[in-house]
Amino acid sequence: MTKQLDGKVALVTGGSTGIGLAAAQELAQQGARVFITGRREEELNAAVQAIGGNATGIRADAANNQDLDALYAQIAKSAGKLDILFANAGGGDMLPLGAITEEQFDRIFGTNVRGVLFTVQKALPLLTKGASVILTSSTTSIKGTENFSVYSASKAAVRNFARSWALDLKDRQIRVNAISPGPVRTPGLGGLVPDDARQGLYDFLAAQVPLGRLGEPEEIGKAVAFLASDAASFVNGIELFVDGGMAQV
Repeated sequence: MTKQLDGKVALVTGGSTGIGLAAAQELAQQGARVFITGRREEELNAAVQAIGGNATGIRADAANNQDLDALYAQIAKSAGKLDILFANAGGGDMLPLGAITEEQFDRIFGTNVRGVLFTVQKALPLLTKGASVILTSSTTSIKGTENFSVYSASKAAVRNFARSWALDLKDRQIRVNAISPGPVRTPGLGGLVPDDARQGLYDFLAAQVPLGRLGEPEEIGKAVAFLASDAASFVNGIELFVDGGMAQV
């Protein structure tokens, strides 16, 4: 039986855990050959095992241009093209305005903004005509969030990248979209607070979602696969909220 992504080559940055891993699994299940990146070798190897035979793990830091050059050199040698790029690597932590440091700002913008920019730019020679580029934004792109301003600002920048790059790449018919998850049960979300406060955070966030629960990584992965597929062939420049209605009502 033919799958909708048969013959496609995909790269998922930050693909060793959470949303990135779930997206890589879904893309592979839909028939794509998937490359994933991560910074920690042990997590990366475990993710490749979880995804299965169509996966290749490459240790790389999306904020490091030398790592990106080596990543794309390996993909070029091994696959020769990219049809799908999910620029997902990123993260952040919480600090109130008065406590923000240069280190926090540089680290978050270095990965979430600078890293996304060069991840996409350096992929351009490999991207096929009509390829799909998907960027991970967040509901914080349109909502204020207490103690989370640096992360939120970085995701607003990513959302505008999608708008602008859809125009930059129109002659190659490359679609660029942003996906904006709401609160999703991932290690990154749980890591924002100490262990003994985690369930309280989950309950607080779930209460803000009209569906009354957190999202699961697999739900975001299915939305990524939709944007990657020909089913979304006329979807371009959008911000797809997968948030249970949190930022919508």
